[in-house]
Amino acid sequence: MNFIIPALVFAAIGLLAGVLLTVCSKVFEVKTDERIDKVNEVLPQVNCGSCGFSGCAAYAEAIVKNGVATNLCNPGGSEVAKKVAEVMGVTAMETVPKIAVVRCSGDCNARSENKFEFDGVQSCKAAKRFYNGQSACAYGCLGYGDCIRECTHDAISIVDGVAKIDRSKCGGCGLCAKACPNQLIVVHDITNRVDVLCSSQDIGKNTRTACKNGCIGCKKCEKTCPFGAITVENNLARIDYSKCKNCGKCVAGCPTHAIHRCDGIVMVEKPAAPKPAATAEAPAPKPEVKAEAAPEAKAEAKTEETK
Repeated sequence: MNFIIPALVFAAIGLLAGVLLTVCSKVFEVKTDERIDKVNEVLPQVNCGSCGFSGCAAYAEAIVKNGVATNLCNPGGSEVAKKVAEVMGVTAMETVPKIAVVRCSGDCNARSENKFEFDGVQSCKAAKRFYNGQSACAYGCLGYGDCIRECTHDAISIVDGVAKIDRSKCGGCGLCAKACPNQLIVVHDITNRVDVLCSSQDIGKNTRTACKNGCIGCKKCEKTCPFGAITVENNLARIDYSKCKNCGKCVAGCPTHAIHRCDGIVMVEKPAAPKPAATAEAPAPKPEVKAEAAPEAKAEAKTEETK
């Protein structure tokens, strides 16, 4: 019988605590807009941060509370933007798809021999810490696939020592760009079809020695571009996409083929058309001269007239 009283005391305390918690939850309740949860459910939950917020939940809250644009989710694209707009009861905003580009084309066939064999932890970050990696080019792709491990779309693979992106799978989230220690991967509008696939800032001689596909800073592209969209800074060509018209003249004119059409269209510099040969003026036609009749014919004609 001695245990009944303590049990009743504990039960009373538990009941009282439950009542107090219930009252406090009602009094101090923080009301949230149900649209935040609905928007968050629509988002792809990649939490890549490409929208400018820490994650999908933070972006959903910013849309509802602060009226942030509904088309900032790159992985979701236009489909997610339409669903978010429906939840918010606004008109869907236009969305331009994003694409990631690896600014390096120095594969095994283009690079010179490695400086050494790296046998440490097989990651790009680890190799970068050890004399900037084993490659002769300190700016190029290290090839250990840190970007692959971050990609949520299975869009990246290592081909001949360089990361390659499958444009049909890439969602433009930018997680791979954050993982690259050499900052080779950039994300921009898919409508920007021309890119410099090199990041070396060495002088032309050193770049050419390390990789035959590298930009040597010759400025031929800068002189070729009719729109002033490409300039060479720190021995590297850079494109201003606000001016670029995707004409491809810089692609065709690059002597090392460091500039590429990233949509698969091959640009070839066409030879100049041969000038038409100068044609001599045709001689003026000579006036037609009627031959006079012979004297014997004239005499016969006169006798016929007299008859």
